[in-house]
Amino acid sequence: MASLVKTLRVAADPNRLRILLLLQGEELSVAELQEILVMGQSTISTHLSQLKQAGLVEDRRTGKNNLYRLAAGRATGPASPTSDALTTSGGKNSDVKDSDALERHGFSRPESRPALYQGTASAAPQELQDAKSPGFSPYNPPASSSPGALTPEEASFLRDLLARARLEIPEAAADQAARRRVLRKRQDKMRAFFDSVAGRMGRSYVPGKSWKSLAEALLRLLPPVTIADLGAGEGGSALLLSRAAKRVIAVDSSARMIDVGRAEAAGAGAVNVDFRLGDMEDLPIGSGEVDLVFFSQSLHHALHPERALREAARILAPGGRVVILDLARHRFEEARDLYADEWLGFPESDLESMLAQAGFTQIETALVDREPDPPHFQTLLALATKAS
Repeated sequence: MASLVKTLRVAADPNRLRILLLLQGEELSVAELQEILVMGQSTISTHLSQLKQAGLVEDRRTGKNNLYRLAAGRATGPASPTSDALTTSGGKNSDVKDSDALERHGFSRPESRPALYQGTASAAPQELQDAKSPGFSPYNPPASSSPGALTPEEASFLRDLLARARLEIPEAAADQAARRRVLRKRQDKMRAFFDSVAGRMGRSYVPGKSWKSLAEALLRLLPPVTIADLGAGEGGSALLLSRAAKRVIAVDSSARMIDVGRAEAAGAGAVNVDFRLGDMEDLPIGSGEVDLVFFSQSLHHALHPERALREAARILAPGGRVVILDLARHRFEEARDLYADEWLGFPESDLESMLAQAGFTQIETALVDREPDPPHFQTLLALATKAS
């Protein structure tokens, strides 16, 4: 019972009880507690230090501030008639619940007792009477006291004590209203930031926001299928696809690219990526072996794109799909020398026609990106399905 006595001694101050009530279910900083309680910073910090020493409050560092909350397992925990009362916003029913809970620990109902810290000493438990004694200091508990975890019975007692405090402390309702205002200010600060960047959000740096992270998230929605990455290069796309795929067959005509890709896959621990040396127009893959074919900026390197698409249809199982990301038709002739491009992209109509001639159905095409700098390359997306 030593930790219970210590809890009661530290909680004997109404202002510390007000702090405990405010920290139920919400983390608050010293500055926020100052604003709610209209107290000085040093006073708030002293109260928090004493509550922390007693093991009732814990904190965590966030930026320049510490956020305080009730210590785990104290006045929180599994739902019970008592803890239900603590989360009720008020009203007749909550008063009844609080009163019923308090009576289990020998407290009288609110209407039949004096205020928590007023009236005769006999109205409070012995520990609270001791707290009123001359010379009592709640911050110098007996040597046997320990801030260790409360027993379930002691934690239940603390919950009931806070329930009683919420009923009897005159400022409790106003404190909760002030807490709601403080939390709205937090939300207003966040909204103000997004208001300030509205209209330019996509053109500004946002920590953690990238197309790669978005692609990783969307890939998690894919079923575990076998994918052929044609013109895979060093395997960047293949490694990304392997996160969700059953197997990825990465094909490229450059032996050096294949060697680099295999090393990258080994370093990443991607055991489901199979690198194969071969040509898009004569694939080293069996008929109907894969469920999805992926061309990522590779089709414009094929000497005969229509043949590459017929090969894609061959290796697909019935109902399999092809996904093409390539350049839309452009006039940047230097790309032939700079990037070894065989074709200067494709018009949508030509790509649709080649897919249809290769035996694909449900063909869709769309321009999905345009680079802001000259020569303003545009990315063309095409989707199609092999007939079942």
